[in-house]
Amino acid sequence: MGEAERGESAPRLRISFWCSNGHETKPSFASDAQVPETWDCPRCGFPAGQDRDNPPDPPRTEPYKTHLAYVRERRSDADGEAILAEALAKLRGEI
Repeated sequence: MGEAERGESAPRLRISFWCSNGHETKPSFASDAQVPETWDCPRCGFPAGQDRDNPPDPPRTEPYKTHLAYVRERRSDADGEAILAEALAKLRGEI
């Protein structure tokens, strides 16, 4: 298929984006489209910006926490002991 069947293509802009690893990405945008501040790098996934010398910082990744770790953040040992004692009392039929 040629342009005769599909029609004329819209005017495009190719904008360079750089990530903190130095990868360059050149997506194309319609000339009347709003160009975003950042673009995800297809090679490493880090955010990329238009300033080659000052690319955006890579995102901070938090280590995986178990459910127990989150519970320990919210509860003290004394709270845990009280909840455990109440649950055991229910199981024993004391409550």
